This record gives sequence, C-alpha cells and structure tokens, in this order.
Amino acid sequence: MSLQDNVMTVLKEAMKAKDQTALTALRAVKSAILLAQTEDGASGELTEEQELKILQKQVKQRRDSAAIYLEQGREDLAAPELAEAEVISQFLPEALTEEEIEKVVVATINQIGAEGMKDMGKVMGIVNKELAGQADGKTISNIVKAKLS
Repeated sequence: MSLQDNVMTVLKEAMKAKDQTALTALRAVKSAILLAQTEDGASGELTEEQELKILQKQVKQRRDSAAIYLEQGREDLAAPELAEAEVISQFLPEALTEEEIEKVVVATINQIGAEGMKDMGKVMGIVNKELAGQADGKTISNIVKAKLS
C-alpha cells in the first residue's frame, strides 16, 4: 500500500471521527503529494523517497512555525502546529537516535577518507541519502561538523 493510499485511509477515518487537527494535516499532505505528481516533468507517480521528502518538509514547516509562535509567546497558535506535525510524523519511518546517526557519519567519514570541513559536502550527501526519512538534515549537519572539526 502506497503512502498516498495510507494517507487517504487515515483521512477518511479522521473525517468519520471529526478530528479537525488530523483532517487539516492530512489534507495538506494530500495536497502536497498531488502538487508533486502534477508538476512539470513529473511522471505522475512518486517514488517512496520523494514521498518521504514531502512528509519531512510538511513536518519541518509545522515545527518551524510552532517554534516561531512559541518564541513570540503564542502557545495557542503553536499547539495546533505541533499536533499536526505529530499526525504527519506517523507516516515517517522511526527516527534514529543521535548515537545511531553518529555511527553512520563516522563510518562514512572513514569510508571516503574525509579530512576537515572541506569534505563536509561529500559526507553530507552520502549520509543524507543513506538516512533518508530517518533523520533530519540539521541533526546530521551538526554531527558531521563536530566530527570533521
């Protein structure tokens, strides 16, 4: 069952349960998937990797918005954003811990013989592909910087 089918199934359940938070989040995901499928040059079908990127982007947007709201003291606006991020997160693979990410980063650095910050781009590219959907880029970047400096 594809991600789009899973989202549609959960969307129908949310409609029946009248869960407005889940409805808003899932409709946004459905919309983003449909936009990606109908873009110029798109084949109409998305790969699993593309679907994961869409989900990660949706979660990141909501968490960033919530952080801004909290920074401005608007907990009333941050709470729905965080709730929507949790609804969307259920479709993402289980996130790795920092220790697990660090193991992959160290293995990659050793594998390509990276020395210093000049090789950060190479390391980031390989690690991001390997951990697609399991870790966010910011965490990976911080660990790579720490290991290469």
